[in-house]
Amino acid sequence: MFSLAGKRGLVLGIANEHSIATGCARAFAACGATLAATYLDEKVRPHVAAVAEALPVAFLLPCDVHEPGALEAVFAEVALRWGRLDFLLHSIAFAPAADLHGRVVDSSPEGFALAMDISCHSFLRAARLAEPLMPQGGALLAVTYQGSGRVVPHYNLMGPVKAALESAVRYAAAELGPRGIRVNAISPGPIATRAAGGIEHFNEMLDTAAREAPEHRLATIEDCGALAAFLVGDAARMLTGTLIPVDGGQHLLA
Repeated sequence: MFSLAGKRGLVLGIANEHSIATGCARAFAACGATLAATYLDEKVRPHVAAVAEALPVAFLLPCDVHEPGALEAVFAEVALRWGRLDFLLHSIAFAPAADLHGRVVDSSPEGFALAMDISCHSFLRAARLAEPLMPQGGALLAVTYQGSGRVVPHYNLMGPVKAALESAVRYAAAELGPRGIRVNAISPGPIATRAAGGIEHFNEMLDTAAREAPEHRLATIEDCGALAAFLVGDAARMLTGTLIPVDGGQHLLA
């Protein structure tokens, strides 16, 4: 496609081989980037390690973004090993099942705050930590979904959370632009990932997307990776603050 040779990137959010972050990491590596990645905990480490070894990933670090100091420790290690960072992918989202499966108006303060912290504010914290490692500029990339701007049945609490994430992307783009740091988001259609498995009636969302999208097919993690690799590369140097759908045109339909 094009070259990311010489660039160093951090990937947050690989859970297994089916993750959107995995598709993106594969595309980054195929374009020549050197990567570091994180895993949530020891339970998922073997699955993430299998992905990392196949790429390969230069180093793998534990990171539960909700744990105080965890994200800071990751960036400290990146600074120690590399001294700089060229791009970051944030593909992390979570909401407690009780809050995710209920009405948004019934969500608990604790559940709402937890979903917002892990899915949105952790992106802002990562941006702040990445900034000093990007003295020559860089690229930050988040992952969202169209349930942010329209009501998608069963997406529930993640709708307002993703809306906040998209707004965070725009504000971060404006604030970090003078430093040469670009901030964008990709918005895939529904993909059968580990995280998506927590959404009720998710198979119905897949069927609807395949039926309604003008291309009549579902997006893949490879589709996401191709766009992500473009956005973190020099060819996208004038793109920032953008939200780009990867859904075969489903977002066009009322």
